[in-house]
Amino acid sequence: MDFCFTQLSPNIQRALKDMGFEKPTPIQKEAIPLALKGYDILGQAATGTGKTAAFGIPIIEGTEKDDGLKALILTPTRELALQVKEQLQALSKYKRLKVFSFYGGTPVQKDLQLLWKTTPHIAVGTPGRIKDLTMRGLLNYDELRYFVLDEADRMLDMGFIEDIEWLISQLPKERQNFFFSATIPREVEELAKRHLRRDYKFVKVITEELKPKIEERLIKLSSSKQKLSELEKILREHMLEKIIVFVKTKKDAKEITEELKRRGFNVVSLHGDMSQRQRENSLRLFREGKVRIVVATDVASRGLDIKGVSLVINYHIPEDPEVYIHRIGRTGRIGAYGKAYSLITPEDSRALWRIRKLKESYAQT
Repeated sequence: MDFCFTQLSPNIQRALKDMGFEKPTPIQKEAIPLALKGYDILGQAATGTGKTAAFGIPIIEGTEKDDGLKALILTPTRELALQVKEQLQALSKYKRLKVFSFYGGTPVQKDLQLLWKTTPHIAVGTPGRIKDLTMRGLLNYDELRYFVLDEADRMLDMGFIEDIEWLISQLPKERQNFFFSATIPREVEELAKRHLRRDYKFVKVITEELKPKIEERLIKLSSSKQKLSELEKILREHMLEKIIVFVKTKKDAKEITEELKRRGFNVVSLHGDMSQRQRENSLRLFREGKVRIVVATDVASRGLDIKGVSLVINYHIPEDPEVYIHRIGRTGRIGAYGKAYSLITPEDSRALWRIRKLKESYAQT
């Protein structure tokens, strides 16, 4: 029988209904029944396909209010840690589980005070901060049953492998593991072989209905001096849409945001010079629709799952073609339609060639 949400416990069914979930996505359909049977899982699925619920639902089903720390979930970025925490809080609200997130860029003292007072059922965080709290003896893994590595390929790209290996060495050997990754390079495969149980299941979901449906448009300009007026024109044509404008540097993000404000747009920035509190505030305003335009550097190009982004604008074309793919992937989520416009000048020809070659290689796989 095909898996459906009615096979889950009433508390989770109520939460899913509140969240607007009607039927499982393909990754949920494949992974959840296997996870509920106790298998370790290596899942290949992109952000935006429902993978958080794919590992979150089995964890919540297996965790009770009287339990200690039952699950540890590692994410590559602070933004993704927050998103995962928020979704798991919503999924577990009728079971009244405590889901906490921990990440760098915030005072560690705040985490210490929280963990001195109470123990989470589920801890979500970036490897560096989780390692710090573990070394201080504030995360006790004696009752841990689940371990999740989210966006494993990104973790390895960012150089987290030593922290991840150290943390795994601190966990009980008897545990269930879920590794999720958009791609499965050799390094992820080797990590899985080292740490997943021999009978683990590989779940790969890349279906036509979940592939992004993105209209890509190149807007050719003779000079970079034309970009700001062209950007203004596009924004005025899409006043009611949620838009991310990607730029090259932190300085660009600040200057373009200020110029757009002068021209009457309600806009926020997202870049590395902002404090964690400022970044979270920008994301909250954008998510809630109080601001419809965010000007971002590539700090926001991966790991963010913001619903309803209908247009991505590449004010600057990135040198790395992978970054271009990740940027435009902020729209067209879970099979929805999206648009990606790129402002092109003659000096972008090599970058465009690299993007075209990468897309050709993807088409052949």
